[in-house]
Amino acid sequence: MDVLFQRGEASVAEVIEHLPDPPGYSAVRALLRLMEQKGYVTHHEQGAKYIYRPAIAPESARKSAVVRLLETFFHGSAEHAVAALLDHSAAELSDEQAARLVALIEQHRQGGSGS
Repeated sequence: MDVLFQRGEASVAEVIEHLPDPPGYSAVRALLRLMEQKGYVTHHEQGAKYIYRPAIAPESARKSAVVRLLETFFHGSAEHAVAALLDHSAAELSDEQAARLVALIEQHRQGGSGS
């Protein structure tokens, strides 16, 4: 999805060109088809090629990915996910970033969206 969001649209070969350690052509094509079936991408034909483009906004993709991440690795617990992130990045977290996180949590408690 990142390649499609960055480029706007791309063929399977173009997606592969922009992946750091790409799987084979067939695997990328199969994944794009699956994402199309799920409504994440669309395609149009350009000669013999299928050109894929995002069917959803980046923010929708992010939210969907976060929900899936929470369900898959943290049993739906935002608390456990945040604890894991903080444990992993505590040495890199500045005082300003920590203050912003505290403010976002407080805003959430008061019914705000935090974004």
